[in-house]
Amino acid sequence: MNYISTRGGIKPVSFRESVMMGLARDGGLLLPESIPDARDRLAPWKKLSYQDLAIEVMKLYVDLPPADLERLVRRSYASFGHPDITPVVSVGGVHVLELFHGPTLAFKDVGARFFAHILKLVREPGRPLTILTATSGDTGAAVAQAFW
Repeated sequence: MNYISTRGGIKPVSFRESVMMGLARDGGLLLPESIPDARDRLAPWKKLSYQDLAIEVMKLYVDLPPADLERLVRRSYASFGHPDITPVVSVGGVHVLELFHGPTLAFKDVGARFFAHILKLVREPGRPLTILTATSGDTGAAVAQAFW
């Protein structure tokens, strides 16, 4: 799977290159070159745990060895305080997705922890990595804790 810029100013890049690039060099956002058709997989996916579903979805977009991807996903969500990671609960007849079961209790834990583990996996060994966050809320804490 290759990734392209929303501004169209770069050649398609690999998943690993896109992670290390962050924003596209032309200032655009990176997105998949194509969206895989997963309609035939939806029924079996309904029965999967959060982690197993994340692995199956990510297989469509990343070029990591399956064992690395599975280890990465399991590590990313191991510290969540609920076995379902992001459970759906019924509140007064409305279904609500709870996104606060991560270590900092912020919804940003869901993405920040996964991103931190991806970045650690794809970066060049021995090359220093500087993570800079700026926030007026809980983003900085979630990102800092993810890299801890």
